[in-house]
Amino acid sequence: MEKHPLPPIASSLSESMRDIGYSLETAVADIIDNSITAEASRVDIWCDFNSGQPQLAITDNGKGMTKTELIAAMRHGSMHPKIKRSINDLGRFGLGLKTASFSQCRQLIVISSKNGQISGAMWDLDEVEDNNEWAIGLLNQNEILSYPHTDNIGPNGTIVIWKKLDRFSEGELFKNKQDMLFEKIELVDRHLSLVFHRFLSGEVRGKKLSIFINGHKLEPFDPFCVSNKATQLLQEEIVRVDGHEVRIQPYILPHHSKLSPKENEYYQSRSDFVSNQGLYIYRNYRLMIWGNWFRLVPKGEATKLARVRIDFPNQLDTQWAIDIKKSRAHPPHQVREKLRLIIKRIAEQSMQVHSGRGKRLLDEVNEPFWVRYAEHGGIRYSLNRDHPVLSAYKNSLEQSQQNLFQEVLNVIEDSIPVEAIYSDYSISPKGFDDLLKIDTEEILTRLRMLHELLSTQQSMDINEFKETIKRLKPFCEYPKEIEQVIKEKYNA
Repeated sequence: MEKHPLPPIASSLSESMRDIGYSLETAVADIIDNSITAEASRVDIWCDFNSGQPQLAITDNGKGMTKTELIAAMRHGSMHPKIKRSINDLGRFGLGLKTASFSQCRQLIVISSKNGQISGAMWDLDEVEDNNEWAIGLLNQNEILSYPHTDNIGPNGTIVIWKKLDRFSEGELFKNKQDMLFEKIELVDRHLSLVFHRFLSGEVRGKKLSIFINGHKLEPFDPFCVSNKATQLLQEEIVRVDGHEVRIQPYILPHHSKLSPKENEYYQSRSDFVSNQGLYIYRNYRLMIWGNWFRLVPKGEATKLARVRIDFPNQLDTQWAIDIKKSRAHPPHQVREKLRLIIKRIAEQSMQVHSGRGKRLLDEVNEPFWVRYAEHGGIRYSLNRDHPVLSAYKNSLEQSQQNLFQEVLNVIEDSIPVEAIYSDYSISPKGFDDLLKIDTEEILTRLRMLHELLSTQQSMDINEFKETIKRLKPFCEYPKEIEQVIKEKYNA
């Protein structure tokens, strides 16, 4: 067989590689992976959108690179994916710097300093297209110093600069570009706070990574709510794959009623309890994938509060089928089998936390307005016909009207919008606890009417009326008004 050299066409391949599927936030995260691998303790992201030509720069105080190392890093496929990496290396294919950058810009400049020796190189896709060759530009000292932030690089560190940001505002109207750019930066903030939360909190090797966006320091976002005492930390499981440990740590998050107002606002503004349930997969402590059960179980109320943290080392990249963007993986067979057992167990506990509170609230009330029945493999809710309020009103009616009243109650029970309540509760559970404030005079008027009904038809004394009203929403939220009506009616 005759061998025929067939190198890729530079102008075509360079354009095709721009569409691997990065978003701005995943592209920035890929650059920060390199900073963490270089042992940086601080990363600064600088976004300049006010000039006619927006640009973005990412600086770190890592080990930096020599000129030779920089040239190697600018090469596509700079490291073979099968070569054994250090345990702290977040890289994979030797493509991230280039593919992530070109997904957002046409000009990539990297300036790095190591032991006080600074060097710089540039990829320009326009030049690659015009000349149809894989060639970078090496910057001289004057060119290096002309770029922003080089005066703050120090003896060791690296700057990645994106220019010709043609993908930032594609398809957007000019008048909306500024707002759209700031929305994208907000997404970057939230994405990095989650993806690198274990580095930002100092959990990894006891060293905190600091990330700043235009001087604003990012705070870690913990998806497991471990700071809340109501979070359940279940037994950790360890699976060995080809001699390496995969650690599986299940959590059951607190019911939303156990969250403080600040916690609830924090979690609801950044995530949805239903959509973000699932596995949280970490490679060398860096979050790759989350909110996915990998078809081991469907998403639903049963697993709403369940989260499973999975840690695996980069030595198992092949077994996990990691992709270029580090945003897709597939659990090995041994891990999937262990997960099947774990998920069944945590689904039961998650459901207990989620539904248990509602059940307790009904059980704690001696005379609930609604009664919960479990029958024929299902659950239904029915109005309590013996509740004092319903009973009193029924007794005030003629017999023919009582029959009509019973039918009205039946219609109300049969017309409960279960699907709408389920949907709204899944999206914003706290909203069901935040009762609408009712005007004081309206509450007083309604309390007086109820008193007239109950005292006339049920002959309630002061204590019976007080206990009945205190078990009714929304009146239980207005103790002062209850006391006022009691004083009026009973001269107490």
